Amino acid sequence: MFDAVIFDLDGTLLDTEALTQAAGIKAFADCGVTVDPTFLHTLIGRDDKTGAGIIRAQFPDMDFDAFSIAWTYQVTTHYAAGIPLKPGTHALLSALKHPIALATSSSRAQLEYKLSVTDIGPYFQHFVTVNDVQNAKPAPDPFLLAARLLGVDPTRCVAFEDSEAGAQSAHSAGMTVVQIPDINPASGRFAHLVAPDLLTGARKIGLLP
Repeated sequence: MFDAVIFDLDGTLLDTEALTQAAGIKAFADCGVTVDPTFLHTLIGRDDKTGAGIIRAQFPDMDFDAFSIAWTYQVTTHYAAGIPLKPGTHALLSALKHPIALATSSSRAQLEYKLSVTDIGPYFQHFVTVNDVQNAKPAPDPFLLAARLLGVDPTRCVAFEDSEAGAQSAHSAGMTVVQIPDINPASGRFAHLVAPDLLTGARKIGLLP
């Protein structure tokens, strides 16, 4: 039924979103700004450049250079204790017989760090980061490139995503989208299936018995 599977990383396979949200709140506080957590939810699934634009527009008077330093420090500090995997990550990745790729909004350096502190890297044949494409999610570029690297038709791929931006990206690429919402609820607008977890989604879409 499908020729390949392409995964998002943060919020889909790695339980990083809550850590990043906590780091963001602390970084804003370090700069003297009290931020509503729901504002940080708007950054989920976005690459750093897009996220920076959203933050600058919302807080035009904040010293963004100081904030960037604080954000990097807080994220590194929060990740230092380890990055937990989402439930079912190992079970699903080890059970799949399909070629597998990763399409993430992280930079190449961020991806390499996250893979260095987890053990999921060997499952994947290819990795696509925001550095590899002209247009980041929600544009289809990351998923289209992942399919091309795997040598498969995008319409023959299943994509696993947590965010709306990511689901839109995969949907626009013509893929079958399984959305597993993390912090933000899924609208279902860009998903063929909304599931509570990875294994349930894989079973319902036909990847697992």
